Amino acid sequence: MDGVTPKFVLPETFDGVKMEITGQLGMIWELVKAPVIVPLLQLAVYICLLMSLMLLCERVYMGIVIVLVKLFWKKPHKRYKFEPIQDDEELGSSNFPVVLVQIPMFNEREVYKLSIGAASGLSWPSDRLVIQVLDDSTDPTVKQMVEMECQRWASKGINIRYQIRENRVGYKAGALKEGLKRSYVKHCEYVVIFDADFQPEPDFLRRSIPFLVHNPNIALVQARWRFVNSDECLLTRMQEMSLDYHFTVEQEVGSSTHAFFGFNGTAGIWRIAAINEAGGWKDRTTVEDMDLAVRASLRGWKFLYLGDLQVKSELPSTFRAFRFQQHRWSCGPANLFRKMVMEIIRNKKVRFWKKVYVIYSFFFVRKVIAHWVTFCFYCVVLPLTILVPEVKVPIWGSVYIPSIITVLNSVGTPRSIHLLFYWILFENVMSLHRTKATLIGLFEAGRANEWVVTAKLGSGQSAKGNTKGLKKFPRIFKLPDRLNTLELGFAAFLFVCGCYDYVHGKNNYFIYLFLQTMSFFISGLGWIGTYVPN
Repeated sequence: MDGVTPKFVLPETFDGVKMEITGQLGMIWELVKAPVIVPLLQLAVYICLLMSLMLLCERVYMGIVIVLVKLFWKKPHKRYKFEPIQDDEELGSSNFPVVLVQIPMFNEREVYKLSIGAASGLSWPSDRLVIQVLDDSTDPTVKQMVEMECQRWASKGINIRYQIRENRVGYKAGALKEGLKRSYVKHCEYVVIFDADFQPEPDFLRRSIPFLVHNPNIALVQARWRFVNSDECLLTRMQEMSLDYHFTVEQEVGSSTHAFFGFNGTAGIWRIAAINEAGGWKDRTTVEDMDLAVRASLRGWKFLYLGDLQVKSELPSTFRAFRFQQHRWSCGPANLFRKMVMEIIRNKKVRFWKKVYVIYSFFFVRKVIAHWVTFCFYCVVLPLTILVPEVKVPIWGSVYIPSIITVLNSVGTPRSIHLLFYWILFENVMSLHRTKATLIGLFEAGRANEWVVTAKLGSGQSAKGNTKGLKKFPRIFKLPDRLNTLELGFAAFLFVCGCYDYVHGKNNYFIYLFLQTMSFFISGLGWIGTYVPN
C-alpha cells in the first residue's frame, strides 16, 4: 500500500458537463454570428474603408499642393511685402515697434534659463522690447530660482518683468490673458510667445516682425520648431517624424492656400489688436492656441507660416509625458470642434471654401478621422475579421491605402525613412490614446479639460541635441510604476488574433499582428521612453 501513488480521478460527469458547456457556447456563437456579428462587422469594415479613403484623399491633396508650393509658389517675402527694419541714427529706435515677449512657466526647473536667456539675447532695441516671465509655479524653490534669473538679466539692462498669480485659473491661457492686462503692455503692438524650453535665435524678431509691420491684414507669423533632442531615443525620433510632417506639409499647405493654420502655441508672433478683436485668450478647451487662431481667422485675419524660421525646442523623452501631451493635443481639438462648428458654419466674413477647409480638412479629417481609422481599422476591425472569416477586407483597403498614406507621411523626415516600419507600429499604439481622447473631447467627458504640463529635461542645454552628460533614466523600474494596462490588454487581444490567424488564417496577417502585439506590450511596460546608449 505504501508504494501506491494516490490518484485523483474526476467524475465522468465533469467531462460531460464541460463538453456540454463548450458545445452550447459554440452553438450560441453560430446562432448569433450569421445574423448579428457578420453584418455588424461588415458594416464596420465599410465605415473604416470610407474613413481610409477620406484620409487618403486628404493626404494626396496636401501632397499635390506641397509639390506645387515648392515648385511654383512665391516665397513668403515675395508674396507679402517685406522690408527689413533698419537702424536709423537720427530716429534712433523709434522706427522699431514695441514688442512683448511672453514666457509662460510652470515648475520649469530644468529649462527656465534656456528661454529667458534666449529671449534676453534677441537682437532688438532694448527700449522697444519687454520680456514678461509668467510664472505659475507651485514649487517655492523653482519660483525663487526663476525670479533670481530675471533679476540677473534685469541687472544687465534687459527690460524683463517677473509676474506671478495667486492661482492657476485658465492654466496657460489664463496666464497669457493676465499678462496682457499689465499697464506697461499698452504700448506694445506685437506679442511673441515662447514656451520655457524654446530658444529663438537672436535675429528671430528681425526676420518675422517686418511681415506684420508691412502687411496689416496678417495677425500671426508662425515659426517652425527644431528639435534639439530628436536623437535621444527611439521615442523622440518617432515624434520628430510626425511633427516634421505637420510643419513641412500641413502648416505650409494651410498658409499657402487659405492663409490659415492652427497656431502651435509657441514660437509665434501675434498682432495684439487681432487678439483683442478675436475676443482674447479663452480657457474653454486645452488648446487655447487653436481656439484663438480659429476665432481670429473667422474675423478675416490672415496667418503666415515661415518654414525657414526655426526655433530650438525639446521633445518629451518619457512615454508618460508623451501620453499626457498627446491626450491634450487630441482631446482639445475635438472639444473645440464640438464648440465651434456651428459658429464656423454661420460665419459670413470668410468665403465658403475656407469654411469647408476648416471644418472638413482641418478639424474632421485631421483631428478626428485620422485617429479613429488608425485605431479602429488596424487595431480592432482588421483583427476581428480574422476571427470571423466570413467578413472580407479587400487588399486595397488593408495594404495599398495604408502603404500610400505612410509613404506620404514620411516626406517630412527623409533621414528617418529607415524607421518607417517602427513608426507605423508606434503610431498604431498611440492611436489608442488619441481615439480615446477625441471621444472624451467630442462628448466633453471627465478629462476633457485635463491639463498636465509636459515634463522637460533640459536637453536643449546640450549642443545639437547631443545627450552626452544628461541625466539618464535607469533601465529598470519597478513594474507597478510602469505598467499601462490598456496597452497590455490590447497586446493580449492582438496576440490571440495572431495565433488564430497562424493556425486557421490564409492572409498571413499574423506577421503584422505579432509585431503590433510586441509594440503594445513594450508600450504597456513603459520601455519605449528609455534613452538609447551613447
